[in-house]
Amino acid sequence: MKRNILLVIILICSFKNSFGEIYKIKRLEELKIVAEKLEPGDEVIIQNGNYSNWSIEINSKGTLEKPIIIKAETNGQVIFSGDVERNLFRITGNFINLKGFAFKSCTLKKAEKSTGVLIELNSTSNCKVSLCSFEGNIVKAQFMPLVIISGNGESNTIDSCNFISNVDNQDVQIKVTKESFPLNTKITHNSFSFKNKVSWKNGNGGECIQVGQDPVLLGNQTPKTFVSENTFTECNGENEVISNKSSGNTYTKNYFKNNDGELVMRGGHDCVISDNIFEGGTGGIRINGTGHLIKNNKISGIKTAIRLMYGMAKGKTETGFYISASNCKIVNNTISTADTGILVGDSKNADWTGKFDVKKYPSPVLQNIQPFDNEISSNHFKNVKIEILKQ
Repeated sequence: MKRNILLVIILICSFKNSFGEIYKIKRLEELKIVAEKLEPGDEVIIQNGNYSNWSIEINSKGTLEKPIIIKAETNGQVIFSGDVERNLFRITGNFINLKGFAFKSCTLKKAEKSTGVLIELNSTSNCKVSLCSFEGNIVKAQFMPLVIISGNGESNTIDSCNFISNVDNQDVQIKVTKESFPLNTKITHNSFSFKNKVSWKNGNGGECIQVGQDPVLLGNQTPKTFVSENTFTECNGENEVISNKSSGNTYTKNYFKNNDGELVMRGGHDCVISDNIFEGGTGGIRINGTGHLIKNNKISGIKTAIRLMYGMAKGKTETGFYISASNCKIVNNTISTADTGILVGDSKNADWTGKFDVKKYPSPVLQNIQPFDNEISSNHFKNVKIEILKQ
């Protein structure tokens, strides 16, 4: 055994750069050995090739000036595929950057004591996933994400990644629990595309981005996630392309093209939706909750551009499976080529009897509280049959 470990160490190619060591590796065993001794400024290069059956946790700590970089030899040429029943990459350190990996045709499964995840940043701070691609991956159980940011870390980033034609999955999940959630996550400059409708019976579990999981009991948690300058093209996984289920988040300067779904404030409060562009598809923006700011968005070619929903309860302290839209500002949006520009009061008197657990969620079942105290002003309409409809 000792001789084998020694041989692996010898096989690992390393040399110094101006910041730290550079390790060039091609085996999981090599990476595990290197991971135990990584220092600020070190760089790990995984050689080009096809890889499977990897699972590793990296708990190293870089610094702002000297992050630890783990990257592909050539962007897109280090390809992970095959069955995944655990975390492929689980990062638990700080200032670690993952760059340039391709995850293609992976099958994510649930095992007896583990769940397949491609990348998880768990209680990390200032870690980054960039220039990675996720294409044609499939999950075998509902509500399984490819990438998770979880725990009590902060200031992590998912940047310049491509999510293409993944199946039955959530792409990126910001995990919010009673005990923990990451602060100030940035999801920027990513592309999400060609996502077919999920096969799950209730049609849920196919979001591109989900920020929070329990809007009823945990919607007041404030992760302050920042989602900006991403593109969403033909993302048809479910009715919610982006699902917001927590508070204090910002969605700005994103581009939505021909999606069968909406940007949805399913739960939570005090979020900002600004300067986004929606072109074609089945929906624009859907609002439950209080204190949201919806401004400077451009929405065209969509039947109903902005929907303010009825709820079973109101405000930030009442419990309701849906919270009525209230105290929101819908200002300076430009809406064109629509049947209805802004609908104030959708799902009136919708009856949810038997559709959710009233013991877990002590909520009325009738969606009968209309939106109230919302400011709707200075919006611009062109070729819209009904500009503002209240019901």
